[in-house]
Amino acid sequence: MRQLELRHIRAFVRVAKQLHFSRAAEELGITAPSLTKLIQEAERLLGVRLFHRTKRSVTLSAAGSAYLAEALVALDHLARGEERAVLAERGELGQIEVGYVASAAYAGVLQRDVGGFRGTHPGVDISIREVPMDNVAAMLRDGLLDAAYVRPPMPLADGIQAATVHRDQFVLALPADCALAASASVKPAQLRDQCFVLPEQEAGTFEVARRGRFSARLGPRPGTLASVLACVSLGGYVAVVPHTLAECIALPGVVYRGIAGQPIASEIAIAFRKYERAPAVKAFLDFARRK
Repeated sequence: MRQLELRHIRAFVRVAKQLHFSRAAEELGITAPSLTKLIQEAERLLGVRLFHRTKRSVTLSAAGSAYLAEALVALDHLARGEERAVLAERGELGQIEVGYVASAAYAGVLQRDVGGFRGTHPGVDISIREVPMDNVAAMLRDGLLDAAYVRPPMPLADGIQAATVHRDQFVLALPADCALAASASVKPAQLRDQCFVLPEQEAGTFEVARRGRFSARLGPRPGTLASVLACVSLGGYVAVVPHTLAECIALPGVVYRGIAGQPIASEIAIAFRKYERAPAVKAFLDFARRK
């Protein structure tokens, strides 16, 4: 069964506003006979008379008045739909799932990027959640995350890549009553007899051991950086952690000390799908990588 088309609705609304076929036809850019035909088709398809016409006047019928209110709403919805489609194509509308490791929040990177992007893209809904680094690649691959803040180096699956967005350096977290805490900085070789509690990113620990020419004695792997510091605070362990923790977390029983020698680089990167197609996600990645 044939139904009313958008051209019929637009023709009807234009005539209803002008109550004059010639002026309405001129606004639509068609001839008056063509407009008359459209209105007649609309009336036939609806099974009602939309207008009362005489040689001198055009008025809306009761059915026409009732239909006009709904037609205007429909056209308004369509206009907003077109606008939203354009916004979505420009990356100004959509939803993004962002994962992060805690140090991205401690360093202010998460706040800078997500907060800044929300300010410039209010139509994009960004959800954030802390995630274990080991899960990031699979979550990106499966579409559970669109981007994730991680601490490289880390293995990246095919189709996943990462870009550095923040540079820092590693420091030591020591028990406050540890003899090494008396020094402003500690040489890697002085840590030979220590037991290390490991954060998710182990690279700093093994680099300290390499520089000190010893094989690191490894303790627990509690997960989050806060849990790592809790282990240190209880005594018996030391940890190699990002410097940003020293500026953000003061835990009873824990002191931070520098590592003597050339700084050991600690970075935060944003991981994402290499062939991302969603405009909003691409806009966010561009924003994050510009910083």
